[in-house]
Amino acid sequence: MTDAELEHEIARRWPGQAECRLDGARSEVSCAPAVLADLCAWLFQEMGFAFAGLIVEEGVAEWQLRYVFYGEHPAGQVHVLLGAPLAERRIPSIAAAVHAADWHERESEDLFGLVFEGHPRLGDFVLHDDAWQEGVEPMRHGFSARTPVGERRPNTAWRPRRLVQAPGAFVMPVGPVFSGLAESVHFQLETVGEDVIRAFPRLFYKYRGIEKLAEERPVEDVLLLAERFAATTAVAHALAFCQAVEAVCGATLPARAEILRVFLAELERFRHHVGAVAGICESTALAVAASQAAMLEEELLRTSGELAGHRYLFGLVVPGGLATDLADENLAAALRRCQSVLRQLDQSGAMLRLTSSFLDRLEEVGAIGEREAREHGLVGPIARASGISRDLRRTQPYGAYGRFAFDVPLEHEGDGYARWRVLLAEARQSVRLMDQAIAALAAGPVRVPIQPQPGAALGGVEAPRGAAFHWVRLDPGGTVTRYRIVPPSFVNWHGFHLAVEAFAFQDFPIILATLDLSVAENDR
Repeated sequence: MTDAELEHEIARRWPGQAECRLDGARSEVSCAPAVLADLCAWLFQEMGFAFAGLIVEEGVAEWQLRYVFYGEHPAGQVHVLLGAPLAERRIPSIAAAVHAADWHERESEDLFGLVFEGHPRLGDFVLHDDAWQEGVEPMRHGFSARTPVGERRPNTAWRPRRLVQAPGAFVMPVGPVFSGLAESVHFQLETVGEDVIRAFPRLFYKYRGIEKLAEERPVEDVLLLAERFAATTAVAHALAFCQAVEAVCGATLPARAEILRVFLAELERFRHHVGAVAGICESTALAVAASQAAMLEEELLRTSGELAGHRYLFGLVVPGGLATDLADENLAAALRRCQSVLRQLDQSGAMLRLTSSFLDRLEEVGAIGEREAREHGLVGPIARASGISRDLRRTQPYGAYGRFAFDVPLEHEGDGYARWRVLLAEARQSVRLMDQAIAALAAGPVRVPIQPQPGAALGGVEAPRGAAFHWVRLDPGGTVTRYRIVPPSFVNWHGFHLAVEAFAFQDFPIILATLDLSVAENDR
């Protein structure tokens, strides 16, 4: 559906209650509260748009809620806008019709104090009731990120919610404290025997308030926050942030910078996927395969460090292009090392496909069906393993991606084995893209100056774990006044229970490894 067709259909369905207009690369639909849920349901259920997230902005006199949907090119993005006076805290919930919006509404309730009428479960989400009192609302303008909360009044009577009430039912708690590098998350697994009946992840133990800290800071300071809040995917999130800033400022990047960004993003994706494969092998107790994959990940980290000066590629992506150029010969050397790693990864994968103890732990375990994946708005390799081919590099090409040929790997079983196969296939496509990027390189600058302008824009990239969106609003001096991040792990944690429920306790760590969910990326 084209933008003009979309505008016509919305005017026909909701005359006088919804108005559509083009704003750059997106369609903006202003609607009345009475039709909000129906309009969003039509976009999500009938038109097949994915729900990217909810952006809440507190203005001088009113709230503006922005519901972001995205689809196949050329339909692009549709932003549904709802305004309300600041004194009005009650907003219609869309979660019943757009289940993917469930956590977004819960987050906005905790951080802004909005009440989404009709939502079945608000509160005790980002700000845990046993640690924070209601009414803190840390994203409101009146809350200072630089002043400690003087007094906490937590709910000492809080207890975990339980759903399974059958005779003999019990709860198996896991976390929130783990050994090693694991971040803090609490899993509440309910059962009456050996299989998990209900599973709840309790996150945000280390909520950092990054969006609040970004307010009233210059772009270069916020770039550091964007790049470092999920360090293992620094390029992807820095790129999404920079895209938003560049869109506001009307910057046109040099061709060399756009191609080098593709190379770096795919190097990061390749390294990330190899690390995810190592985690899966470790979870299945295959020590040799896990060690081999870990060695390959280390080789890619060293490759990144030698090429760019940082193992996780910090400090390269900046508004206007890249902070520094990369020599052609060094890029070629990095590609050769990646090709060598890929050959070894393929050899290991071929052996694992013939290893029954590996297959037995992954096949038909942790399966997520396509319908459930769509309802929960899952993204990235998890979604593509469940038959959803959506990839922002293909559906809404950004940067230089439209110039290159690559496949979007797709599986349909939705189990751990399908997710493992998608990771391997995407690793091959990353090296393929890196090869094409080097072949397309030509001499030229890698950065243009950015002229600050007021406005707001949404940057979106296909990060290693899936679609990532960064919303940035700038004032006339180039200071950030609103920053909103929707990372893929926030979206995918919402569907975590789909994979875990109805499977045995011993499958839990393996399912968790195949999902490759980041706590740090979520607890932003």
